[in-house]
Amino acid sequence: MRNNIFDFSNTYAKLPKNFYEKINPRPVKNPELIEFNSNLSRFLNIDPNRINDENGKLFFSGNVIPDGARPIAMAYAGHQFGNFVPQLGDGRAILIGELIATNGKRFDIQLKGSGKTSFSRQGDGRSPLGPVIREYLVSESLHYLGIQTTRSLAIVRTGEKVFRETPMPGGILTRVASSHIRIGTFEFFFYKNDIKSLKKLADYTIARYSLNTVNKNRYEVLLKHVIKSQAKLISKWLSIGFIHGVMNTDNTSISGETIDYGPCAFMDHYNPNQVFSYIDYTGRYSYINQGKVMFWNLSKFAESLLPLLNENMEKSKEKAVNSLKLFPKYFEENWSKEMSKKIGLKKSRKKDLEIINDFLELLKNNNIDFTLAFRELSKLIKKINTPFFNKNIKNRKQFTEWSLRWKKRLEQESFNESQIAIEMDKVNPIYIPRNHLVENIIKNAELHDDFSPMKEMLDIIKKPFSEKPLKEKFSLPPEPHEVVPNTFCGT
Repeated sequence: MRNNIFDFSNTYAKLPKNFYEKINPRPVKNPELIEFNSNLSRFLNIDPNRINDENGKLFFSGNVIPDGARPIAMAYAGHQFGNFVPQLGDGRAILIGELIATNGKRFDIQLKGSGKTSFSRQGDGRSPLGPVIREYLVSESLHYLGIQTTRSLAIVRTGEKVFRETPMPGGILTRVASSHIRIGTFEFFFYKNDIKSLKKLADYTIARYSLNTVNKNRYEVLLKHVIKSQAKLISKWLSIGFIHGVMNTDNTSISGETIDYGPCAFMDHYNPNQVFSYIDYTGRYSYINQGKVMFWNLSKFAESLLPLLNENMEKSKEKAVNSLKLFPKYFEENWSKEMSKKIGLKKSRKKDLEIINDFLELLKNNNIDFTLAFRELSKLIKKINTPFFNKNIKNRKQFTEWSLRWKKRLEQESFNESQIAIEMDKVNPIYIPRNHLVENIIKNAELHDDFSPMKEMLDIIKKPFSEKPLKEKFSLPPEPHEVVPNTFCGT
């Protein structure tokens, strides 16, 4: 099939051959286009009117390679749960090529679940349909919540079974990212002591992100850029109760985008020690540890850049340490800013963090839903009768004392009460892809061939801050019997 629907290039494929494997996706028997993201396609300069069920299922399954595409599987390593694995790579994902978006920036187009590569190890290179649906829903949700993330362009059902504990319907996700370069990509060359390739990778990354390195140490600029972007990202996750699930260094993008949605989820009731990966026995990747883990990951990135930061190793280490010292400051500033906005504060005052932390402690002690609690706060300002806190707070005196402190602090803001409430509703979502709803959506798709609940949720999460009539079920936390303790990746 000849086509000129896509204007592909692949700058990463111009790097040396040890950076990747040239490989085409493995065709599937009976592909079916389930979902196509028209808005995202326009951003990528793909005319959505030229994508139909017939050509879409062929392109987004990998059965037909678009003109100009140069498919590759990228090589990388990584620390998984703290243990270094020297050879990982794209074991079930193939980078088709790159497109220039309407903002002039370059984006990778990758097929996830597209078959075996030389990096697959013991895997089959495929993905069940369920994790594909989850990643589509959660990544698009984060995008509309204003958080840096990879995005999802299409879902294809393969018509084949994927064998895990039981046979499951297969799926392929078309993932869009500003790049798929990871901390683990740098580790891959550093631990091989391949400094020549490490330098090529760093130079490519600097050029890809157009970092301003004129008259500066270019690799130190790169390190600080990544540190700053990751501090911002993690603070955003925490502000909406998002838990990535497996923050390995191979799952940490240099771009500062959320990537590799596996056992990810949004918290229901606030629990700082919440995990969703069933193998995370120690809570390494719990909600509250995400900042600490990212700092640890960034230390591995800094270590990988040591040969480039300075010819003198002692001076190089000094540059790395001084750069890493920036993370706690960036992280605290960003987290404080995000959480302050959630309770209506824009000015910074000495005891603001105490007010924020005391509210979180109330949520934890009373087992209260994180998302709804922050959303309901604005009603107290608007003097709308809300039974939420009366119903959920056991110690009424404690909450009353907190609310009086909070309202007194709001008086120091330059906005009036109604303006503060409006601003709070702009950052406190009412709709998130709750775990129990996502699981029901997956079951409907897998067991009943019904994708209408998925499409309904996709419509809801596009405007997460605006209440919609007759859609209350999308805002409510699960009943006790609906709680989903673990979510699963597609490996």
